[in-house]
Amino acid sequence: MPSAAELRELDDDELQDRLGEYRKELLSLRFQLATGQLDNPARVGQVRRDVARVMTLLRDREIAEAEGRAPTTGRARPVVDEEAPAPARRTRRARAKAEDEGEEFETEDEVRAEAATDVEDEAGTDAAGDDGEDG
Repeated sequence: MPSAAELRELDDDELQDRLGEYRKELLSLRFQLATGQLDNPARVGQVRRDVARVMTLLRDREIAEAEGRAPTTGRARPVVDEEAPAPARRTRRARAKAEDEGEEFETEDEVRAEAATDVEDEAGTDAAGDDGEDG
């Protein structure tokens, strides 16, 4: 069972070849399973995961090409919205230390409420749903 890192090193043609091999093996395993000749039923799951792994890499490369960027070479990183406020997360110990030092902090709920208020202000509405004008 090859790792995703090993598969990333292969080019698209080699990945297509591997995908064909894995699909043929999966078909063979299914026949063996149906006829009762399969010695290791766990192998079916392994090959299914290999097929999924190769298909995921091919799709990632397809998307990267469409977006005009290089395909990922390492672990995919989540996209971070830089405008969204980061929730204030502190451990109990850090929170207690901040309180002892007189430092103010916001809880995660306070950050969310403030962000929701900011969104409402940008939309031109208040919490009641009107736009602030009479009439």
